[in-house]
Amino acid sequence: MAMNRIEAAFANWRQRQHKALIPYITAGDPAPEVTVPLMHAMVAAGADLLELGVPFSDPMADGPVICHAHERALRHGTSLRDVLDQVQEFRQRDDKTPVVLMGYLNPIEAMGYAAFVQRAVQAGVDGVLTVDLPPEEAGDLVAELHAADIAAIFLVAPTSGHARVQRIAAMARGYLYYVSLKGVTGAAHLDAQLVHERIETLRSLTTLPLAVGFGIKDAETAAAIADAADAVVVGSVLVQAIADHQHEPERAVQVVSELLAAMRTAIDTRER
Repeated sequence: MAMNRIEAAFANWRQRQHKALIPYITAGDPAPEVTVPLMHAMVAAGADLLELGVPFSDPMADGPVICHAHERALRHGTSLRDVLDQVQEFRQRDDKTPVVLMGYLNPIEAMGYAAFVQRAVQAGVDGVLTVDLPPEEAGDLVAELHAADIAAIFLVAPTSGHARVQRIAAMARGYLYYVSLKGVTGAAHLDAQLVHERIETLRSLTTLPLAVGFGIKDAETAAAIADAADAVVVGSVLVQAIADHQHEPERAVQVVSELLAAMRTAIDTRER
């Protein structure tokens, strides 16, 4: 099986001992026309891979910050088709940075698996993370995605047992997303030492790259997690910055870029 953009990137980063920085934003927030410029700005600020949230009316795995982002995006009418169009527009200038769609199953089911995957290929999507689709029920979608060389990415929880991790890893491609905290996105306290211990255990169960998200709020936390993980995912702090400046889109882009640049510097300094 040929490597897709995500797998090729992680192979390159591993060879260079480079830790990936993965920002998450909700597509269409604060307005649809801001999404693509924001994606380019994040790459310029040091992002290695982009997670783009697909707005949904009941984002049950997300905390208040990201739920509000979904609401803002939906007020603008942002649909899954719009998000795919945004990825395609992003690809006009950037055919290198991997893009993962992160969201819920309902919009994909409404479009139809085959139609969604076909459109995702046309748009230049590299991975799909469907938060509410357990591996036991994911076979049909995963088969469609992998046949099209799109990585099916899965979450691993702090409570996941060894057998479940191995089952998830056998179905996944690209990377595993380790949720460092119990609860919803944006949860409060992150214990870096516990995360390090859990990452060691996960490495004994899979050879997939390990990305860690939830609870990463600043440059110091990002660097501490990057010590153990292959990638650091940061979401709520960026989405909150967008919310704080939702009526000043250029300022929102600037603040998100500054936050990411600080994290990139901290991670790279640790690497040396």
